[in-house]
Amino acid sequence: MRTPIADDVLARILTAAHHAGSVGFMQPWDFVVIRQRATKRAVKQLFQKTNAQAAMHYEGARATLYRSLKLEGIVEAPINIGVTCSRQRGGRHVLGRSTVRDTDVYSTCCAIQNLWLAARAEGIGVGWVSILDHGTLKQVLGIPRPVKVLAYLCLGYVSAFATQPDLETAGWRARIPVDQLIHYEAWGNTIPADRRNGDAPHEGLHENRGDGK
Repeated sequence: MRTPIADDVLARILTAAHHAGSVGFMQPWDFVVIRQRATKRAVKQLFQKTNAQAAMHYEGARATLYRSLKLEGIVEAPINIGVTCSRQRGGRHVLGRSTVRDTDVYSTCCAIQNLWLAARAEGIGVGWVSILDHGTLKQVLGIPRPVKVLAYLCLGYVSAFATQPDLETAGWRARIPVDQLIHYEAWGNTIPADRRNGDAPHEGLHENRGDGK
């Protein structure tokens, strides 16, 4: 993971991230690229403090498992990237954002996904360090108060990509079968509709409409 990431490789990854779709073409993201060990150590200290607090939520075997998990690679990774969302970018009225204000956040998440996929195409693994106090992180990175931190990522070359997520391998959680998460025409309809009749009635469609349940 310590192999340096060349500037042209990083440029390709960030360019892919920047070409993510965004509501109203707002492009609310910025990328804080971190290479200096001193900055990484400061962020690592933030993680250690926050992680110790998080560990207190678990007891017994669950606590033991939690403490055994590798949840960051801040210092080891050659590059860390802070991804932010500038919520005022685009002005007061951004096309498509008038009813769903958080579309800027969702758009930035699309940029993160693009970054992740582009990194993998380069043979680079990405880790998302979410166990951080973002308020303090902003002070460390000099991020202006109105700007929102969305992600702190660790990037580094890996010898191989695992066939399943580390948390699944460790037994923290199992993957939910996808057929339990698909609903047809309305929430709760888990049986595919008759494709021969696009107007066929669906049980629960009208009963569920409008009540948010």
